[in-house]
Amino acid sequence: MKVFKFGGASVNSVERIQNVKEIIKSYSDEQLMIIISAMGKTTNALEKVVEAFYAGHKEEALQLFDGIKKQHVTTAKYLLVTHYNACIEQLNSFFTEVEWLMHDKPVRAFDYYYDQVVCVGELLSTCLVSYYLNEMQVANTWLDVRDIIRTDDNFRDATIDWEYTARKVDELKAQYFHNMQAAQSSSVLTADDANYTPGIVITQGFIGSTDENESTTLGREGSDFTAAIFANLLNAESQTIWKDVEAVMSADPKQFPDAEIIHELSFDEVIEMAYYGAQIIHPKTIKPLQNKGIPLHVKSFIDPSLPGTVIYKKQPRHLPPIIIIKKQQALMHLHSQDFSFVGEKPIIRLYEYFASNKIRPNLIQTGAISLQVCLDDKPEKIDHLAAEAGAIFDVQVEKGLSLLTIRHYTTMLIEKMTAGKEIVLQQQDKQTIQVLYRD
Repeated sequence: MKVFKFGGASVNSVERIQNVKEIIKSYSDEQLMIIISAMGKTTNALEKVVEAFYAGHKEEALQLFDGIKKQHVTTAKYLLVTHYNACIEQLNSFFTEVEWLMHDKPVRAFDYYYDQVVCVGELLSTCLVSYYLNEMQVANTWLDVRDIIRTDDNFRDATIDWEYTARKVDELKAQYFHNMQAAQSSSVLTADDANYTPGIVITQGFIGSTDENESTTLGREGSDFTAAIFANLLNAESQTIWKDVEAVMSADPKQFPDAEIIHELSFDEVIEMAYYGAQIIHPKTIKPLQNKGIPLHVKSFIDPSLPGTVIYKKQPRHLPPIIIIKKQQALMHLHSQDFSFVGEKPIIRLYEYFASNKIRPNLIQTGAISLQVCLDDKPEKIDHLAAEAGAIFDVQVEKGLSLLTIRHYTTMLIEKMTAGKEIVLQQQDKQTIQVLYRD
């Protein structure tokens, strides 16, 4: 049993969907659980639909959604012949799900509507891919992941109900994977035969549902996490994330053309990279895999023959310096109002403010009577945090900053990366240095 996750870039055109088919076909002797993201920039487009609807611009929202509908219908026309009508019927049911919602005025929180609308992106893409694979004789079963992954109602960042979800995954495994060997031994069984259970199941990433059947999402880029949930509960041999990069790199190759390919990484190293802002792996993805020792592969869907990167328990030696740069940073200066030491109580209060505003600091430096906190520059959140923190601190905010993080640094590299920069804050240990500087 292998778990595959294909991101939006891998299915953003007819040609790339055809390429996904070739990759899956090359694993035809395997049991595959396949998670697929929304096509290309569909999630961003759906976000604009929600924003227009919630602002009271229903006609604009419907017009924006109509563009998304046409894109998917056009893709179906180019991909399908014999399965076209059935696919369109299912796509229309998803379109109706969103349009029905938008005919009423919003009466609940924005995050609720966000999840009900944005979730449709994954449903549309998986529908197209599943029908296309079946038409190309790559038999598969399509499932609505909302029938499997149960969450709470913390919309846009829902928490998994692992006990319920595990029971549903056990049912899925018994129904769709138990007789793979028998299916492979027969040359006459087809997907239309009542007793045939294909060894390929296609479902969505990023989404789940509450016990009241309301759609939820697991946070942006949550499809990697969905794949890890299935890998854990299916006791998969491995999980593979198919991306438009050759492998995990030591830095963003768009910024650093001499970035190195890293063929092996440990779970611990990837968690550190994610913590400091590397975008290659979703932070939540690692724990379900680490708990059961399931290796994670990062491979190129453009050239599947390349070795890619494997992430596992083993600690590779001699890693190159890993460089992460986060732009649009703000530094919040917090000073004790009465010049008393910054002790346990004010720090506890500050972390409560972080939690209530859903803020994760990127760097914190403490002094006797002051704290400095580096944050992503999201004006509304920072303004609200500054107002709350103002009850116990004098607050000043400095903007227009960038945060450089280097793991496994060298003195020469630090000097090169910081040359000519106005350094505002610096923090380092034996493995990692962070430098906050003015752009």
